[in-house]
Amino acid sequence: MNCTACNTSINDKFCGHCGRPAHMPRVDWHYIVHEIQHVLHFEKGILYTVKELLRTPGKSVHTFITADRSRLVKPVLFVVVTSLIYSLVTHLFHTEDKYIAYYGEMKSSIAVMMSWFQAHYGYTNIIMSVFIAFWLKVFFRSQGYNFFEMIILLCFAMGMNMLVFAIFAIFQGVTGIETMGVASAIGFGYSTWAIGHFFEGKPVGRYLKAVVAYILGMITFMFAVIAVGLLIDLTILH
Repeated sequence: MNCTACNTSINDKFCGHCGRPAHMPRVDWHYIVHEIQHVLHFEKGILYTVKELLRTPGKSVHTFITADRSRLVKPVLFVVVTSLIYSLVTHLFHTEDKYIAYYGEMKSSIAVMMSWFQAHYGYTNIIMSVFIAFWLKVFFRSQGYNFFEMIILLCFAMGMNMLVFAIFAIFQGVTGIETMGVASAIGFGYSTWAIGHFFEGKPVGRYLKAVVAYILGMITFMFAVIAVGLLIDLTILH
């Protein structure tokens, strides 16, 4: 038989030219379980990534950027998966959503946009990372990292932030004790610590810059949402 990908003749279990299997396995229960195990595998998977980001976030991300990109989960996938976990937890345990909370009436473009952000945390975190990365680039411009490398750092930090929210949402759902305010403080503290841990320099200076850049990034993000919403509304009215 010939390979379905490159049309090379196959005499073994795999194509000798492109490496594709001679017979593609059926998508069944065993396939789904294998894929889940692959994503959650301790080495080079979600659990390993979480462990490394808890122990040495700055060193782990620096190694990912400069030396080895196979040990950690890809940053965009990490923030999307962890955001999905948080969304599922808040839905299952019926906990109040306080990561990006908006309770206004759906009468303006701003309200519609905020509602979309609440429903798509993975994309929201990536978009917000762009604004925070801008301020990190301003404060740490002398360290030689480019804009996209800072976004990678923020994807890992925000992914861990989502897991913090998920853990406290589970605790709140089980006990009934309001803990999401604590989750916000811990998540913010971890994110700024991870950012400060990544850069070089005196500890006080780099952690202070990380806090200010993170806050300014979130504020800039909110102002951008309001500005775009107002512009859309003015355009529709005229």
